[in-house]
Parts: sequence; C-alpha cells; structure tokens
Amino acid sequence: MASSVDSTTDQLSNLDIGDLNCPNLQKNLKILSPQHVELAKMLIEMGQSHLFEHWPDPGVDDDQKRAFFDQVAHLNASYPGGLAQYIKNARKLLADSKAGKNPFEGFSPSVPSGENLTFADEKFIKYEEAGVKEAKNAAFVLVAGGLGERLGYNGIKVALPSETCTGTCFLQLYIESILALQEASNRGAEGDSQKEIPFAIMTSDDTHARTLELLESNAYFGMKPMQVTLLKQEKVACLADNDARLALDPQNKYRIQTKPHGHGDVHSLLYSSGLLYKWRDAGVKWVLFFQDTNGLLFKAIPAALGVSGTKHYHVNSLAVPRKAKEAIGGIAKLTHADGRTMVINVEYNQLDPLLRATINPEGDVNCETGYSPFPGNINQLILELDSYIEELKKTGGAIQEFVNPKYKDESKTSFKSSTRLECMMQDYPKTLPPTARVGFTVMDVWLAYAPVKNNPEDAAKVPKGNPYHSATSGEMAIYRANSLILRKAGAQIGEPVMQVFNGQEVEVWPRIVWKPKWALIFSDVKTKLEGSCSVTQRSSMVIKCCNIFIDGLSLDGALVVDAIDEAEVRVEGSVQNKGWVLENVDYKDTSHPEEIRIRGFKINRIEQLEGNFGEPGKYTLKP
Repeated sequence: MASSVDSTTDQLSNLDIGDLNCPNLQKNLKILSPQHVELAKMLIEMGQSHLFEHWPDPGVDDDQKRAFFDQVAHLNASYPGGLAQYIKNARKLLADSKAGKNPFEGFSPSVPSGENLTFADEKFIKYEEAGVKEAKNAAFVLVAGGLGERLGYNGIKVALPSETCTGTCFLQLYIESILALQEASNRGAEGDSQKEIPFAIMTSDDTHARTLELLESNAYFGMKPMQVTLLKQEKVACLADNDARLALDPQNKYRIQTKPHGHGDVHSLLYSSGLLYKWRDAGVKWVLFFQDTNGLLFKAIPAALGVSGTKHYHVNSLAVPRKAKEAIGGIAKLTHADGRTMVINVEYNQLDPLLRATINPEGDVNCETGYSPFPGNINQLILELDSYIEELKKTGGAIQEFVNPKYKDESKTSFKSSTRLECMMQDYPKTLPPTARVGFTVMDVWLAYAPVKNNPEDAAKVPKGNPYHSATSGEMAIYRANSLILRKAGAQIGEPVMQVFNGQEVEVWPRIVWKPKWALIFSDVKTKLEGSCSVTQRSSMVIKCCNIFIDGLSLDGALVVDAIDEAEVRVEGSVQNKGWVLENVDYKDTSHPEEIRIRGFKINRIEQLEGNFGEPGKYTLKP
C-alpha cells in the first residue's frame, strides 16, 4: 500500500505550485494530508496564495498549519459548491457593488395583492378562528442566531425578559404561545388524534449551547423535547478586498476570519436536515418563520395563518402600515421589462430610488391613507409546505446573496474592515415562478410589531416620532396591546401617561399581562370578560392561568391570579391597593442587572391582591 507521504508527493507533482509563486506553501506540503493538498490546490487556483505568505519552514507551527486546513475543509463543506463557488460568487457581487449596479435594473414596482386587517372587526375575528383551526397543521421556525450585544445585554436575545411583570423571557413566551395554539387547535378538531406542533430553532456558534441550556434548565418551558429541533448555522469566510481574497483572523494568522452568513441560511438547513419531509409526513401544511425579539408576534399569527389557509397563499408575509421613508423594507411586486415578476421585500434605502426611477418622481411618499402604499415588512413569513419543498428541490435552499462592504473612500478600492456574503430569510420568493401565490397580511403596528434590537444610547438618538425598538419600548408595547385589546372587549382602561426612561419618551399604559393560554385570540378575551370592568392607568394585572373570568372588576392597584388548569376562578369587586410602581433606573448603574438597566426602570411591588388556586374546583376572588 502506498504511504500517505507517497500519496501527497504524487499530488504535489500535479500542483504546478512552483508556477504559482507560493514557495512557503510548497515547502510545507509534505506535512499535509492528501485532502489538505487538494484544498491547497483549490486555494492557489482561486487566487488565495496570500494566506501562506507568513508560513515558516516545516517543523514550526505544524499543528497550527494542519488546523488551518481543517478549518478550510469545514468552510468548504458547509457552503453549496464549496469555497471556490463562494469566492466566485463574491467576486461577481463585489464587482457589482463597486460599479454601483442597481439590483432592480429593468424592474418596475407596483403594490401587490394582500389582505389589510382591522383588529376586532368581523373579518379579523373570522380569520383568527380559521387560523386557530389551521394551527395543528403548522410548524414554527425561530431564527435565533444573535447575541444581545447590540442591546447592551450579554446573553442570548431569546433569554431576555419580554416584560418584567412576570419576567417571562422571549423563548418562554414563544413556546407557551405555540402550546396554547396546539391546545386550542386540537380542542376544535373533533375525532382527530391530538397533534403536536413542531418547533425548530436556528442557532449559531454564538447561541447554540446557551439556547440548549435555557431549554433544558427550564424543562423546555412545558413543550416536549421531541417537539423541538435545534439547527446550527455555520459562518462564512470574510473577504479582505474587491478580489475576494480571504481575510485572515487578526488574532490568529493560521485561521480565516469568519462572520455569520445571515438568517437566509434557515432554508438550506431545513432542507438538508430532512426536517421538511419529516414534517410533511406528519401532516404539516404550513411553516411559520419568525425572529427572536418581537413580543407581540403571536397576537398577529392566528389571523395571518387564517389568511394563508383561506386564500391558499404559497407565501404570506406579515406586514404593518409603513410611513414613507421609514427605516423598514416595503413589500412590492416587481415586474421586469422581459415579463418576469416577483413579490419581495425591497429595503427602504432601495425603495425610494427605485420609485423615483420608475413610477413616481417624488419617490417614497405617503398616499391618501397617510401611509406608504407599500406595506412594511416585519420578516415573519408563512409558507405552504408542499410548494416550499418543491422550490427547495430546485435550489437546495440557497438564497440570493448580497454583499455590503464598508469602503474607505469614494474610490471603492479598499474596505474599512473585512466583509462577507450574506443572505436574508425574506428573499426566498425571489426565485419563485410567476404562478406562485405570494401575498401579505397587514395588521396594526400596536398589535403585531415591537422588536427589541437597539441599546438605550442608540434608541435615545432616534428622531422624535420614530419607533425606539428598544427593551423599553418593547415592554411598553406589550402593555399597550393588552390594554387596547381589553378596551376593544368592553373594559374601561385608563389613558396612558408619558414617561421618560433611558432618554426615551414612551406611553405607559396599565401593566396588563396574561399567559397565552388565558386568551389566544380576541374571542377568548370577550368570553373571559363579563360585566362592567375597569382598570386605572397606575394598575398592574397579571393572569397566569386559563380559566379566569373577570366579572365586574374595578382595579386600582395590583392584582395577580394563578391557578391550576382544573380550577375556575371568577375575579370580582373593587380591588384597591398601593400597587406596583415603576422606578427609574439609569442604564449605566451597574448595581442593577443588565436586563433591568436596558429598560430604564424596575418594578417596585409595594402591595397587591394575589390569588393562588392549587386545587380543582370553582372559586371567587374578591377583596
């Protein structure tokens, strides 16, 4: 049998490495495996000889040299077509970027067809009820590859409390919402076997271990572990210049610098894992994609899923009314001069010039409604599974990439720092045929969209009237939504007051929170609310269980109700106490935990009426 050394020597003779001016690599080839030699050949052929300029003679750092090629092998295996294809794609996209090429050249925008919903009207209620029926046939996918550093929080974003009345973190809120949908959907399906809704989470090197730990240490927040699948995305190589030369890690000359490829990877991961076929075999019809820190999302999902089911959409993008020039992408139908069409998200900085160049010399302006005719994309998608699988059979889940280099100057010849190719989950429809049924569902911002993504300093700099998208505004949005829902159901809810936390002026509504199993849709709220009920602005109300009925309650203070599912509790009468008070906290005050500091307030629980019912039966709670 030929030795590994002989095999390597044979491969070296085919490399013509001397002609490629890489003497440092040539000297070290004998320490490499045959597989490493093949990778070396590929790198040299792709113009990456700079990676070896610093390599010393054999005998020095040999283990690190071999580790370098182990990393190259990993990067090569984790990208469709390998590193050579990645470099080719990068060169084309970098050339287009330098030339200022318009990605929408030849396309003209128009407003696509979709459904505009008004909360609590007859159509909305119909879609919500249809969505609950469909939910047992759905799977959910959370893209959660990000850390909370941009928020001023060192943990994973899904571990951040969505609100501080209960401390429920985002991941717990999402799982409890899915379980409530599962319970309600199965309850309405007479004679059918009880289905369990699958839940996939896309993680990254940064978040995978901590996401798993959060789930395991909390017993998966009540979900069966078998329902949950974690899919870890890989990073891609960084690019040092317009020639797509790979960048070395500044901290390690034997390692290629890597960065995340973007949440568009979720499609290829779902396809390559075989999960989509497993779901289809289990009767799943819909796949719902969502991002990591929107505490309102599940208030919008039932109606949006009802729209998908009723209109048979292959793709349904959740959207909100969008002000012209607002920093949120717009959903548009693009028609090319050659007849091609697609319905996609157009980023806000691309929409205005596209409109100016085509259909409106004024660009991105509001119409008679006071909003842009192009609804605002919030990156929550509902895909019909069968057509999704058919499309991924063609593409393997690869999403059209883009590159966004930060140039040093207008010559665009060098970068301020390395860049990489990226892809976005919401660009999936770009490759769909014209026959695909692609639509959207628009709901009010207060009901559907309050992402937490800005730290206190950045949020405080947001122009007046624009959303802060901070932990402060995200929590206040939950209280506002719940207050408005109760008001729509007939309760008298105190008017909000304006307060400033961490430099952000926000509306402070009554702090009202309920578990998803108490009320998943508007008709649930109406069923649980009886008589003439009122809640003052300074009040706090926390409902932690399902069978709680609010009957003629007058609340001026704090109320917390918890019970087992087999207990039914009626909350009545006039409740008045000192309640819970919001106290300002400076985000620089390190005596408080990060998750409190980034909000700018803490809750001082002075006094409350609390009811805990741990035995089956019927109870009344009143002062």
